[in-house]
Parts: sequence; C-alpha cells; structure tokens
Amino acid sequence: MNPLEERIGHKFRNSLLLAEALTHPSLGHETQRHHFDNQRLEFLGDAVLQLVMTEHLYTLFPREAEGRLTKLRSRLVSREALRAHALRLDLGQFLMMGRGEEASGGRERTSTLADAFEALLGAIYLDTNLETARRFVLTLAAIDLAQLEVEPIDINPKGHLQELLQAISPRSPVYELLSESGPEHEKTFVVRVVWEGMALGEGAGRSKKQAETAAALQAMQSKCWQKNATLESIQANQAASSAGV
Repeated sequence: MNPLEERIGHKFRNSLLLAEALTHPSLGHETQRHHFDNQRLEFLGDAVLQLVMTEHLYTLFPREAEGRLTKLRSRLVSREALRAHALRLDLGQFLMMGRGEEASGGRERTSTLADAFEALLGAIYLDTNLETARRFVLTLAAIDLAQLEVEPIDINPKGHLQELLQAISPRSPVYELLSESGPEHEKTFVVRVVWEGMALGEGAGRSKKQAETAAALQAMQSKCWQKNATLESIQANQAASSAGV
C-alpha cells in the first residue's frame, strides 16, 4: 500500500482509479498532452457524497423537515468541510499537477482539495461499492456529524450574537485567535470573542471559522455581558446619545 492508501485504509484493486483521482487538470494543460484528470471522478464522487449524507441525515433526524435537512446537508458537503477532510488525509501532497498550478498554491487551494476529495470518494466507490464509500465518508465526518446534534440548526451563531450585542451598542464583537496547534492536516484553532472590552466566550475547532462559531455559541449560552457592570454604563451612554445629551 502506498502512504495515501494507508491513510484511507483501502488498497485499490484498480490502481489507475487512484491515479486518475489524484491527477489535476493542470497537468494535461501544461504538458499539452492528453492526460486523464479527476474531473469525471469528482462529478461521480459529488453524487455519492450527496446520497450518503442525505441518507444518513434522514435516519439521524427522523422528525426534521426537508428544509432543515437541506441546511444540515449543506454544512456537511460545503467546500470548507471537504477541504478539512482533504487536509486530514494530507491529500494535497499526493496530487499530480502542473508546475504553474503548484507554484500558485494549488496544493492548498480550497477548490482543488475539495474536488480531489470528491474524486477520491468516486474512485473508492468504483473500486469497491457504496457501503465502503459510506464508511469512508462517515468516519471522516464523525466530528462534524456530532456537532450537528448539539449546535442550533436554524441560526447562524455569529450573526445572532452580533444582533444581540448591537441592540445594546453599535460595536461589533471581535474574534481573536488565541492559538493553533497540531500538524498541518489536523490543526486545532482556539478563538476568543471580545466585545466592549469583555471576553464573552472561547471556542475550538478544526478551522478558524469553526472555532469562531463555537466561541459565539459559548457566548450566547453564558450571556456574561448581562452580568457585567459596564453594561449599565454602555446603555446609559447609548440613552444619552439618543436623547441628544
């Protein structure tokens, strides 16, 4: 097994499928030779991913309506979610691409990594069956799926927090990166949300966006701004300003 096969826990019976999944279109464009690339497998992998996530969510949330299930699925199949899966596999280092594409940061580009992940999923599906592809996807998405069960479905935590705070003061909350740790393909980010000099909450995640969301959720749960003495002075200043004092 090559290193990538060891990471995904699957030895390809048809090694050409793996090669195709890892071939970026830029390779053929740059060499001006006919090369297969991963675009067709990406098309197939996208369909497999949609089916697996749709079926899993349908079973996991038996009482949710179609609209909510669609919102949940969109989080699981977003470009950022697929990029995170690709980074966990360190997929970028295995891609075959043109020198120009690589020099411009192609191995780290979100769209490239997301497409490559879908192509890899399509290759696994063709090399085995739907059940193997399902296990592969759901194992990688286990953390994201767990978060769906604890995070609100219908609200954007950061947006909702901002609305709550701007009803008190026009200033927006600020998200500060406290730390990032771990290997490149599996980093953990810790973020703190601050408003009017108050630290409202902290959160961790596999991306800055995920950590900011977690921090906003903690802030809304604790609502520590309601317990802070400076809130009264903020509200008093706001009232004075409105009265033209």
